[in-house]
Amino acid sequence: MNRLIRQISAASSRARVARASTAAASKREPALRSTQWSQYPPHQNHLGSFAAGAAIAVATVPWWFYCGISPAWAEAPTEDKPRKIRLSEVRKHGRRSEKRWVVRGNKVYDITEWIPNHPGGEVILRAVGGVIDTYWEIFSIHKKQEVYDILEQYYIGDVDPRDLVDGRVPQDGIEDPFEDDPLRHSTLKVHTERPCNAESPVEVLDKFITPSEQFYVRNHLWAPKLDPESYRLTIELPDGEEVAYSLEELKKFPQVDVTATLQCSGNRRKHMTEGSRYANGLQWGIGAISNASFRGVRLRDILAHAGFDGTAEDNAEIKHVQFQGAEAYGASIPLEKALSQYGDVLLVHEMNGQPLPQDHGFPLRVLVPGHVAARSVKWLKRISLAEEESQSQWQQRDYKCFGPNQSGSDVDWAAAPAIQETPVQSAITSVKDLPKGERLLQVYGLEEDSIEVKGYAFAGGGRRIVRVDVSPDDGRSWTQAELLEDEAAGRKRWAWTQWKLVVPRRLAGANFVVKAVDEGYNTQPGGHEPYYNFRGNLTGAWHRVPYKNRDPY
Repeated sequence: MNRLIRQISAASSRARVARASTAAASKREPALRSTQWSQYPPHQNHLGSFAAGAAIAVATVPWWFYCGISPAWAEAPTEDKPRKIRLSEVRKHGRRSEKRWVVRGNKVYDITEWIPNHPGGEVILRAVGGVIDTYWEIFSIHKKQEVYDILEQYYIGDVDPRDLVDGRVPQDGIEDPFEDDPLRHSTLKVHTERPCNAESPVEVLDKFITPSEQFYVRNHLWAPKLDPESYRLTIELPDGEEVAYSLEELKKFPQVDVTATLQCSGNRRKHMTEGSRYANGLQWGIGAISNASFRGVRLRDILAHAGFDGTAEDNAEIKHVQFQGAEAYGASIPLEKALSQYGDVLLVHEMNGQPLPQDHGFPLRVLVPGHVAARSVKWLKRISLAEEESQSQWQQRDYKCFGPNQSGSDVDWAAAPAIQETPVQSAITSVKDLPKGERLLQVYGLEEDSIEVKGYAFAGGGRRIVRVDVSPDDGRSWTQAELLEDEAAGRKRWAWTQWKLVVPRRLAGANFVVKAVDEGYNTQPGGHEPYYNFRGNLTGAWHRVPYKNRDPY
C-alpha cells in the first residue's frame, strides 16, 4: 500500500510539474492554441486527473508516463510541426459528429463552420469523415484555386504517416451520382460538366423559341433519373397533413400553356467581372437565358384540390410555398405569387410540345414565370405551405445581392431578400454585315453597305418590353430597334422580346450598345461598377459588342 501511495504521490507531483511547465510554455509560445489541445483525449493533456484516486490512477496512467516518454500522437502541434491525425479519428468526425472533418491530399480540415455557407448545401455531408478528393473528381466545379483557398482556412493538421500508402491517403470508391446524367447537345457552351452548367449557343438566342436540346442548363447537383410510373408529388398542408399525386393524376387537371423565359440570376456575370472586378460564380456570358413553351397544371388548382384555402383565417400566417427537388435542391416563392390568377405558376410536364427533358426536370418541375429561374425547381417531389421561406442554402445564402463595397465575409445574409422578380435585361446576339445590293436592304430603303444587329430583351414580373435603344457608336447616338412580333401565351408577358436593327455601315463606331426599357419605364444602367455585387447576380448594364470582334459572349 505504501508503495502504491508513493506512486500516486509521484504521479501527482509529475502532474503539477507538467501543468506548471505547460503554463510557462504557453506564455513563451502564444501561437500554441488551446483549441488544438482540446481535441486530444483527456489523458493526453490533463495529466493532473491521474491523481483522482488510487485505483483509477493505477488503471489509467499509461506505461509511458512512468518512463518519462511521450508518444508521437501526444506531442503538442506547433507551427513548425503540424498535428498528426489518425484516419480512425477523422472517421469519428462524420455527419453525426458535432465537428465535421474532411481529408484533402494528406491534410485534415475541420469544415464545421463552413458547411452552412456551402453553395451545394448539405450535399457536402456525403464527404465528411473521409476523403473529399474523390467527390471533387466528380463535382469538378470545386477544382479551382478560390475553393482551395477557402478550404485552407480550416486546416487543423496532417494525416498521420502511419496511415499513408505509398505516401498517399487510400481512397475508397464511391457511387457516382452523375452516372445517370443525360447526353447533352454538342453546341451547348459548357462551363462545368459535373454538375452540368451550359449556355445556349449564340445562334439560337435570336430565335423566339429555344429548342429544348439547346435550352441552357443550370444544374446545382446531378440530374436525377426518375420513373414516371412510380413518381409521386407530395403536398404538405399547414396542419401537417400530406396529399400525394401521381403524374397521371396531375395530367387530369385543366392544362395550361405558358410561354416563358427562364434566366439564371448570374446571366452576364462575365460582363460584371470584366466591367468592374471579379464576381464569384460561373462566368456566364449572354446565354444563361432561354425561352420555351410550357404545359402543365396551375399550382393554385392543385393546392385547392389538396385542401388548402388561402383565404381561411387559420391560414393567415402562411406566407410562402416551399419546393423540394429530388436531388436535394430547395427554394420558395411568396404565397401571393403562387395563388394569383395572373401569376401563371405551373406544375409543368411538357416543354415545347414534348415531355420535359431530364436536364429540365422530368417528369415534373415548377414554372414560376417572371421570377429568377432558381425558383422554378426541377424534379419536383415535395411542396410545403409554410410561414417561412425555404431554409435551403440556395434560398438563404446564394441568390441574393449586396452593395458594391461588401464581401462575403461581412454581410448579413438573413437581412437581404432572396431574389424573386428580375430587372430589365437585354443583349446583342449577332452583328452581321449586309453588302450593298442585299435583298433585305430594299425593305429598309438602304442602298449602301449596312449592318444588321439582333438581340433579345426581357423584364421580370410580367412586364412588357416597350423599347429597345441601340447605339452604333458606343453610346454617342441612339436609334430604336424593331420589336419583333410573336405568339407568346400567358396572362402576362413572361417571354422575352426579340429585336433587330439595320444601320448604314458608315455609322458604325468601335462598339454597338443596347439597352431596353420595360412598361414600368425601368431601364438598364450604363456601367457595372455602381451595381457590382460579389455574387455577380442580376448583371444588367448596357451590353457592348465590338464591331470588329463580334463575339457577343
